[in-house]
Amino acid sequence: MYEPIRTKSVHRMADDARDTFPHRSREEELDIQLAGHLAALLAVTDELGDTEAGELIAGQVARLRGAPPARHARLSGSSAEALHQRAHALAGRALVVAASRADTAAAILAAERMDAHTAALADDSLVGTP
Repeated sequence: MYEPIRTKSVHRMADDARDTFPHRSREEELDIQLAGHLAALLAVTDELGDTEAGELIAGQVARLRGAPPARHARLSGSSAEALHQRAHALAGRALVVAASRADTAAAILAAERMDAHTAALADDSLVGTP
């Protein structure tokens, strides 16, 4: 009545799958996440034209990834205020991840960048006031 199964099953048991693909540790995942946040912060920092901070951030990204980050000079056309807000948010995310992985150097850098962007936002808002 039914055709017998002649091929091997494509399904595996859950125990078999555990050994067949590589897993990353929590520290590796946090390294990847931190490098991503710092690379995004680097892009915004480069767009703002802050070369000194850009070099510091690039050094941290290179340390985490093992290779220097790709840098670009593409401009988004965003206002300086929007760029500083974006950079502040990215530095905050980097700070959270750096603190969770106990990376003091990256945490200090992220906190300094948050302070710098907060100060820049305060200065920008004072320029427009009468």
